[in-house]
Amino acid sequence: MIAFLIQLIDVVERLFVLLILVHVVLSYFMDPFHPVRRQIDRIVEPMLLPIRRVIPMVGMLDFSPLVLLILVQVVGMIVTNILRSLL
Repeated sequence: MIAFLIQLIDVVERLFVLLILVHVVLSYFMDPFHPVRRQIDRIVEPMLLPIRRVIPMVGMLDFSPLVLLILVQVVGMIVTNILRSLL
């Protein structure tokens, strides 16, 4: 059961990382009102907003997706290490 949870957390972590990367790439190339981009924004933006309140944009650069990527990976690593210690 714990091994399944570890795998599930790993899959969810990878999906979040992929969504964040797709969000960043689409923000450069796709119209903000395109249905695909709007769906991805609907998932990613609520996680980015609290980070943007703490870390402002530097010129035209928004570092909040990078911070979110790091947070997702760190939290995933911490949770999976805790679960592995229970095995």
